[in-house]
Amino acid sequence: MQSLLVIDDEPSILKAFQRAFTNDVTNVLTAKNGTEGETVFCESKPDVVVLDLSLPDTTGVELFKRLRAHDSRVPVIFITGHGTVESAIEATKLGAYDYLFKPLELDEMRTLLEKAFKLSRMVRVQPVLLDDDEPSSGEAIVGRCHAMKEVYKAIGRVAPQNITVLLLGESGTGKEVIAQAIYHHSKRANQSFQAINCAAIPDTLLESEIFGHEKGAFTDAHHQRIGKLEQADGGTLFLDEVGDMSPMTQAKLLRVLQEQTFERVGGNTPTTVDVRIIAATNHDLKKIVSEGLFRADLYFRLSVVSIHLPPLREREGDLRILAEYFLRKYSSEFGKDIRGLTPETLSILEQYHWPGNVRELESVMKQSLLTARGNVLLPEFLPTLGDSARSDSFETNEEFLTASFVAERLEAGSDNLYGEAMALAESRLLRQVLRHTEGNQLKAAGILGISRVTLRSKLKSLGIEAADFAK
Repeated sequence: MQSLLVIDDEPSILKAFQRAFTNDVTNVLTAKNGTEGETVFCESKPDVVVLDLSLPDTTGVELFKRLRAHDSRVPVIFITGHGTVESAIEATKLGAYDYLFKPLELDEMRTLLEKAFKLSRMVRVQPVLLDDDEPSSGEAIVGRCHAMKEVYKAIGRVAPQNITVLLLGESGTGKEVIAQAIYHHSKRANQSFQAINCAAIPDTLLESEIFGHEKGAFTDAHHQRIGKLEQADGGTLFLDEVGDMSPMTQAKLLRVLQEQTFERVGGNTPTTVDVRIIAATNHDLKKIVSEGLFRADLYFRLSVVSIHLPPLREREGDLRILAEYFLRKYSSEFGKDIRGLTPETLSILEQYHWPGNVRELESVMKQSLLTARGNVLLPEFLPTLGDSARSDSFETNEEFLTASFVAERLEAGSDNLYGEAMALAESRLLRQVLRHTEGNQLKAAGILGISRVTLRSKLKSLGIEAADFAK
């Protein structure tokens, strides 16, 4: 279970965080002053901290420095009034994750916390190479095929070196976990780690997210903001989906790789940083370079060392290993004790082409556990994979929320039936809308009434590839 520590002297703020964020996966701890907050931090080792800049016994910045001395890897989000914005900016320069202004917006805080928890897992949990049949408590790199063994060797060669690494592979092949492994085995493992998904942020905001901006740089730039590159000084910056960068951002990143300097958006003062870049993309960079969509000089700078992650369909023998790993990993979470697959189930999985790769397989195993019974996974428990994955005689029930579904989950002792049903419903909904729009995410987001960024995030978490629905 992940934990959140909130340090604030206003009881209403502490209660609001407890009401809004306490759930099955998150435990909210509170402290009303700096002394109490530091004690709870040391004893409980929270995953993320929310810290008020104004405390009765110390300043938020001073407490932040003390917390950093105990563990510099924990993301700290400051909450502040507009009058103390300069202190918040100073804290961000020192390594704080971000800051928000009071009064707090729940949706904004929830989004920021989700990103902070994800970063905390990447920084604090070292992926392990799984050799046995026991599930890992954190991220695991699973696979025994020849191609994956070459990936393991490459991690060992490049991790200790202070060089740029480019991770290549289709969506869902595990590039993020490999980047995490490289970081943890590097000489910068005790320094800052920052991560940005370039495809999930609009072009107009990505440059500011990476490099920061000066006050007045654009319409909504009411204050100076420190970018992730500056926050990662001395550490590592992971740029996921780097192939989606705009030409202007590509040019600024090239300068960083060449000179280790940059300027914030709207500024003209060079800032020097010592940052290791790990980049990843699902694009064929050589192809988009030839098409003039990506700078050739930046490609050569990024690909000092390239590691190619194979798609799941080319990982001979790994499908069963991965499927059983995910079943073991999530069985207890879903109140099940399923550890293996029947030959018929494995045959169905092997016939599918897995466009979403390992991420899609993980999602399928989770969905299977919602309706599974017994000790092995039978074919009828699998969600719809596609016409190529099933025989004509194998039927599925599109009306998933049936009386039998609810009865089965109640019998299993589910304490998260609403979440289980909504996850399954969301997957069905997104697939049907994307089928209607023929994979057009902008149209799909409009129909659904959500932003394109939110849609992308949901598709990634569910292992759904919009391109699969294009005609």
